[in-house]
Amino acid sequence: MKYDSIIIGPVSVDINIDCEGNTLRELGGAVVQAGWAAGRCGFRACVLTKAGGGVDVHGRFSGSGADVVVLESRSTCSIRNRYLTPDKERRECTALSVCDSFTLRDLQSFGGNSAEVYHFAGLIYGDFDRPEEMFRLRGAKVAVDVQGLLRHAEADGTMAFHDWREKLTCLPLIDYLKTDAAEAEILTGESDRYRAAEILSGWGAREVMITHNTEAIVFDGRNFYSCPLKPRNLSGRTGRGDTAFSGYVNSRIRQGIPEALLFASALVSLKMEKPGPFNGTRQDVMNYIDRFYSPDSVRVS
Repeated sequence: MKYDSIIIGPVSVDINIDCEGNTLRELGGAVVQAGWAAGRCGFRACVLTKAGGGVDVHGRFSGSGADVVVLESRSTCSIRNRYLTPDKERRECTALSVCDSFTLRDLQSFGGNSAEVYHFAGLIYGDFDRPEEMFRLRGAKVAVDVQGLLRHAEADGTMAFHDWREKLTCLPLIDYLKTDAAEAEILTGESDRYRAAEILSGWGAREVMITHNTEAIVFDGRNFYSCPLKPRNLSGRTGRGDTAFSGYVNSRIRQGIPEALLFASALVSLKMEKPGPFNGTRQDVMNYIDRFYSPDSVRVS
């Protein structure tokens, strides 16, 4: 079977503490959000992840519609998130443990021509061993969420964002690059996300997606495409970037940028209205588009 996307990255045992001290322990990570979004929207998706013993990864994806391959790791990634504000926009993150790195051999175990897109959805720098080799895939496009290449686990477990030292080597290998506005500034030094997208494109990324709490933009080296986000509440904001990017790269297999961006924006807007990964259907997203978006919602400049 050839997949639309293979989503690569660790699951994480997340310990989430809200600003009132309430604690929720759950199995999360970018691959959970991206895998559910892809599978529930009808795309042929496979999640390639790593975990230690005793973690019910298959149970976490039950009902998602995505296939799951779990590789053994000496430990499972675990992150403690302490949210400082009710809207969860500010948080302190601590890495309690990390998983073994993904290697080129892990990808080669699938064989050639296994997917239209390989979607790298890491959490912490070091999740991918030698990314400059892993991104040189033949017969498939490469999609990279830069979060896992900027976020470092320090010696004391605290996590901090640092510039990606291999960026000039790796960016020309990437078909679809995803950052948020803050990550784009770390990479480029530019606070204007439109200018940051131009810089990242100039360094070689073919399509640059930058998400913001008001909109998602894509720059393809020629034009900017922007679409507003229209959630009616933000109770499910965690995982919004992973959801939007998964919706976009899978849609781009068969659609142009405007159509893919519109679908991704509606998908993540709907997802943000309910905690947890997206658990609706493709028809739910289409209904959301019909209700809250118009034919000119995607602006081109």
